Amino acid sequence: MHGRYGEDGTIQGALELMGVPYTGSGVMASALGMDKWRSKLLWQAAGLPIPDYVVLEAGSDFARVEAELGLPLFVKPACEGSSIGISKVRQAGQLGAAHAAAARHDPLVLAERAILGGEYTAAILGDEALPIIKIEPGSDFYDYEAKYFRDDTVYRCPCGLPEERERELRALALKAFRVLGGRGWGRVDFLMDEACGGRAYLLEVNTSPGMTDHSLVPMAARVAGISYDELVLRVLALATLG
Repeated sequence: MHGRYGEDGTIQGALELMGVPYTGSGVMASALGMDKWRSKLLWQAAGLPIPDYVVLEAGSDFARVEAELGLPLFVKPACEGSSIGISKVRQAGQLGAAHAAAARHDPLVLAERAILGGEYTAAILGDEALPIIKIEPGSDFYDYEAKYFRDDTVYRCPCGLPEERERELRALALKAFRVLGGRGWGRVDFLMDEACGGRAYLLEVNTSPGMTDHSLVPMAARVAGISYDELVLRVLALATLG
C-alpha cells in the first residue's frame, strides 16, 4: 500500500489495534517517513547531510526565499509520495505559483535547494543496505511521469561508484533509516552534488516501496544475489506487531 493511509502510519496503527503483524516500519517511523519536514529535522539533529530548505507559507517572502536558496530549487508538499505536487522553479518569480500547486496536496510546503548531480537510492533489508541504484530520468528530474508513465528512465545497478564510496553511502542510508526508527525493509533516496566533490544529501525515506518484479528493491536484491521469491520471504520473516 502506498501514499496517504497506506504508508503514513494509519494502516499500521489499525493493524496493531487488531493484533495483526505487518511488514515494514511501525506507526511512528511510517509517519516520519511520509513527513519530509520532520525527517529533515531528525536527520539534521543527527548530523546527517540534507539540502538547504525553507518551510513556505502563503505569506512567505518568495523573492527572499529564491535569493536565499538560489535557483533552480524544488518545491514539494511535506507529506506526499511519488513526487506528487513537486515542481522545479527555474526562474525568479515562479515560487509563488509552485507553492500554490504544492499546497493543494498538503498545507505544509517545502522549498529545497536543487542539488545538481546524480540521484541514487539504497534499498534496506533487515540490518543491511543492498547495492545502490543510480536513477537517470529521461526528463529534467525524476517526477511522477518519469516514475509511472515514461519508459526512458535508466536504472543502473551496480551504480558505477567506487566500491569504498558505495560502502560509505550504504552506511549513510542505513543510518538515515534507523534515525527515523525504520525497521524491516524500505528505501532511502539521496542526491550527490557534482559541484561539491560528490557530497551526498539525503532526500527521503520510503517505508513501503514497490515490490513488483521490476521495482527498485527487487532490482537491488537481484544484484545482491537474492531472488524475488527469497526477497518476499525475507520481508515476511521481518514482520512484527508494534
